[in-house]
Amino acid sequence: MKKLVNRSLWLSWFLFFCTLSGEVFARNNELEDKLKKAFAAGDFPGLHSVLVMREDTILAEAHFPGNDESWGVPLGDRIHGSDSLHDLRSVTKSLVGLLYGIALQEGIVPDINEPLIDQFPEYKDLASDSQRQSILVRHALSMTMGTEWNEDLPYTDSNNSEIAMEMAADRYRFVLDRPLIHKPGKQWTYNGGATAIIAKLIADGAGKSIESYANEKLFKPLGITSYEWIRGHDNVPSAASGLRLNSHDLAKIGQLVLNQGIYEGKQIVPADWLKASFIPQATLETGLRYGFFWWLALEDSPPRWVAGFGNGGQRLTIDKRNRIVIVIFAGNYNQPDAWEIPVKVIVDIVYPSIFDS
Repeated sequence: MKKLVNRSLWLSWFLFFCTLSGEVFARNNELEDKLKKAFAAGDFPGLHSVLVMREDTILAEAHFPGNDESWGVPLGDRIHGSDSLHDLRSVTKSLVGLLYGIALQEGIVPDINEPLIDQFPEYKDLASDSQRQSILVRHALSMTMGTEWNEDLPYTDSNNSEIAMEMAADRYRFVLDRPLIHKPGKQWTYNGGATAIIAKLIADGAGKSIESYANEKLFKPLGITSYEWIRGHDNVPSAASGLRLNSHDLAKIGQLVLNQGIYEGKQIVPADWLKASFIPQATLETGLRYGFFWWLALEDSPPRWVAGFGNGGQRLTIDKRNRIVIVIFAGNYNQPDAWEIPVKVIVDIVYPSIFDS
């Protein structure tokens, strides 16, 4: 944990002092060569793809062969490329957050300050619990519901709360009836069930699956035509971790965020929702902060960078100060130190190459 704190602090301070000029940037062959040499030297085991963009310019892109899987199903050794679909894992959560903002503007989902349990009248017994009335929609969006949830266990363990949710007869009841152990809004607990609940609100409001809504409101407007959204045993798309995209399409979403929700002159995600999403709702022991399904840089307001993190080393990092988007895919699933590879790629290779060039 201490190592993660130090790395996070180092990255935040590093980016604080790095500011690019307004000049036009071109492909950085030296950066690509450094990435390839480091991989060949064994410095980045399990790394699959790195894509670095500034505005609409690719600064660097590198893809590497390696063992992969699709939501736990082995795929064997793969030759990864720019059009290869890859697990986003929990980066999926950040995209669900964007979809809630779109749905909120359309008026098909409740305000974030509405009681969460009131949106599920089918669970009358849970709604009668006065304590649960204090859990608001915003608490699900920020993972501060105050309910018991444990994803510290391996995702191969049926006692992991997300896996237990996937195995439950009714995933939504499973999430909503967890024991309340903290006052809502006071304690951050990583909770894939919270994302499932938010996706359910979107799907119910839209009258279609979260996948269909995403395709209509986010993917098609961005020209994203190739994707997969893995479904659970109940045929519900996994909102917490099931989306698969290629690196270029995920970078489009990063560019969308950089451009205040605008793509080709059209407002796709409301700018005020992005602003709200990046207001810190919780500060973790590591010093990192959390908004509405987005990880936020330390200290700055607004944060200098925001990111989606995913199991195995998946990253969508959006450096708002320097207008850089970095996509990293890796295959180190369920490894507790999987976060180290994307951080090392950014800190040791990407930024030194950009700012020294």
